Amino acid sequence: MEFFCYHRDRPGSVTLREELVEEHWSYMDGFEKELIARGPTLAGDGDTPTGSVHIVDLPDPAAARAFAFDEPGYQAGAYRDVLLRRWRNLLGRTMWDFPGGRTGGNRFLVLGLGPERGADLAVPSDQDELIAFGPLLSDDGTTWLGTAVLVKAPDADTARAVLAPHRYADIEVHTWEFGGRR
Repeated sequence: MEFFCYHRDRPGSVTLREELVEEHWSYMDGFEKELIARGPTLAGDGDTPTGSVHIVDLPDPAAARAFAFDEPGYQAGAYRDVLLRRWRNLLGRTMWDFPGGRTGGNRFLVLGLGPERGADLAVPSDQDELIAFGPLLSDDGTTWLGTAVLVKAPDADTARAVLAPHRYADIEVHTWEFGGRR
């Protein structure tokens, strides 16, 4: 089962996150084979972290909750909240398989949060710039709750256009970069 996990930073937690970076990476090393995508979201300056995205394949919702809430930054209070949802990998690949590589160009996390009906359950025909794409689902995988996309795009407006705005209650766009040890 695939899960989308987005830890959003608590205001003023940058120093704490910096202190915990090695513990975070060591924790994630234990999930190396299960990770589909990972990386920080960043503020407008392109440098200050605002959150941490992980898309991971785990046995069940209980394992996903343990993954999310045992993470060292969460345990230390660096995050204000966690968005944890079942997810379906509609591209069938990891971020490391993305033909565009990890450098060059801007990358974004786009979250379309749903109203009452499913939307964007099919991969857009122009998928060359998609790094990850899939629906956010209930724990049992039956109810559509939104869509999560990692995309390479020239700017935030182009990234937002990956999702049809009239199908969502809200669309969030966050600057994102490939994660992992540098």
